[in-house]
Amino acid sequence: VADLYVEKVTGDTYEYDGKQVPLTIRHETITVAGGPNVRITVRSTRHGPIVTDLSDGYAAIAKDQAGKLGVPAQQFQLSLEWTALTPGPTASAIFAFDTAQDWADFRAAAASFQVPSQNLLYADADGNIGYQAPGLIPVRASGDGTVPVPGWTSQYGWVGTIPYDQLPSVLNPPSGYIVTANNAAVGPAFPAMITQDWDYGYRANQIELRLQKLLASGTKLTSKDMSAIQADTYDANAAALVPILLAVGAKSDPTSGAARGAALLRGWDYHDDGDSAEAAYFAVFWKNLLADAFGRKLPASAPPTGGDRWFAVVDALAQHPDSAWWADSKLGASDRDEMFAYAADRAWSEATSTLGGDPKNWRWDSLHTLELTNASFGSSGVAPIEWLFNRGPFPVGGGSSIVDATGWDASVGYQVDRVPSMRMVVDLADFDRSTWINLTGASGHAFDPHYADQAPLWATGTTRPWPFSPRAVKAAADQSLTLTP
Repeated sequence: VADLYVEKVTGDTYEYDGKQVPLTIRHETITVAGGPNVRITVRSTRHGPIVTDLSDGYAAIAKDQAGKLGVPAQQFQLSLEWTALTPGPTASAIFAFDTAQDWADFRAAAASFQVPSQNLLYADADGNIGYQAPGLIPVRASGDGTVPVPGWTSQYGWVGTIPYDQLPSVLNPPSGYIVTANNAAVGPAFPAMITQDWDYGYRANQIELRLQKLLASGTKLTSKDMSAIQADTYDANAAALVPILLAVGAKSDPTSGAARGAALLRGWDYHDDGDSAEAAYFAVFWKNLLADAFGRKLPASAPPTGGDRWFAVVDALAQHPDSAWWADSKLGASDRDEMFAYAADRAWSEATSTLGGDPKNWRWDSLHTLELTNASFGSSGVAPIEWLFNRGPFPVGGGSSIVDATGWDASVGYQVDRVPSMRMVVDLADFDRSTWINLTGASGHAFDPHYADQAPLWATGTTRPWPFSPRAVKAAADQSLTLTP
């Protein structure tokens, strides 16, 4: 839903289909509390505002394109076309959802939910379930929006949007369940290009496996079962790579880190639980493998970060032990097994240095921690203020591209940098059996006891009862908040 265009700009005009067209220029004034107003000039082409000056990355793209064409860099600018820059009715769609009575009302509300495009799930007390993908999804004359394209020709422009009734939608699928975890909602045969940026499906696959197992058992699913799935820590990446590590360790010097690591991993169930020594060692190995095999070959601006794409890349390359990606003469590695052994040795040394000499005491959540940082004051640079507004660090399990999606950037460290901000299970047979947990708390005031009192429960995957009916709410309440005009 967002494209970058390389524009040929001369003065206050830009080229489009062989003609010089005037830029649209407007002035914005930002009022600053306690300081002078800031006045900015926004220049736009038919595609959208020029963003070249917003970051070095945008400027580098424009400069690179200029170099390829042999023209002065200052003539090239980057503009952004994005559905969110066009006014629309999304806010009113939220109110329509709040008053929807059935699937038809829900879909009617979703038709106005233009930005952002995302997964919308439906369920009602009559036992119906549904899925709807909403949003303005552009149709392009050519290209797919994944790379910057020439803006001086209409060849790459948007020519419309996918009609709402053609977007992915399903009501009561035969499976009896719907799984969404940012995975592909449609297959390659779908007639329109929605995105090239689906999640690779590791989380969705594990959710589906858990559901199928529960359904096969013939027992009735409960809110507790759903919460257990949300807290699942199975690591598909580990399941793919550990067998190779075991084979490498078996032929390594028994005193090496590769052999010791293999001994530790033998019998592991591939779950990244917080108290798991195996999960800790494998994460350290994974970080070192990415840095050693790929980080040394890639530009510093594009380090291997881990996550679903790197799961897929490494798993595919692991099927080719002699791939050149595994070779690095400076590290003494000529193939996959030698690279795995090198990374495993380095990982054992790092884990020993960081977590201590006895693997029995290693824990994944000693490395994998979450600090809750206040959006306004949390990174002020003033230690007392940060201490007041931030909370943590909290030790957590889970990981990147795992159902318990506490993601981390392998090019930086093991600390958590993205999370499920809340966990909710709604029981439509009895709303009072629903559960909920928030990442922090119910108050935004740092001195309030409810500012972050849910965080320790969230960190362990615990949920709390979520009373719905007035009777249940009254019975559960131990405090009242009175709002007085």
